[in-house]
Amino acid sequence: MNGNDRAGEFGPIYLPALQRIRDLWLELEPLVDETGYDDVVSPTELQISLNDGLGNAESARLDIQWSELGMYSFHYVDSDDVNWRFDRHPNTHSPEIHFHRPPEAATTDAESSCIDVTEVSLVTRAVHAMWRAAYEDGDIEQLNSASNPP
Repeated sequence: MNGNDRAGEFGPIYLPALQRIRDLWLELEPLVDETGYDDVVSPTELQISLNDGLGNAESARLDIQWSELGMYSFHYVDSDDVNWRFDRHPNTHSPEIHFHRPPEAATTDAESSCIDVTEVSLVTRAVHAMWRAAYEDGDIEQLNSASNPP
């Protein structure tokens, strides 16, 4: 996600939330290969690498941001260059809590997110559940299809 996608305040990155998200993905997902931050001194993003991706993708990565204001972005990209995002932030193109569809995750294609919860652990579990369902069934249409996951 780039800064042009946001209108209004996102807020400073909240490191304890990124640590909780990392811990949950490590607990929930056996395909996690490694985790890390974009900057060890002043992280702005958690990166989670997966050993597999959706469809024919051989690997994938989630780039995650969570702010002190409870704003977030879970951005998926894989080795087949498929992108999608679950976001919560002020903007001019969609509801505050929204989903950017694959394969491009284009800013202009955002739609309402099926994730209504806002607490860090619940949002993380919901994103994981949506990814896992799409992965197991090989169907990217399942990414934003649940009724208020988790």
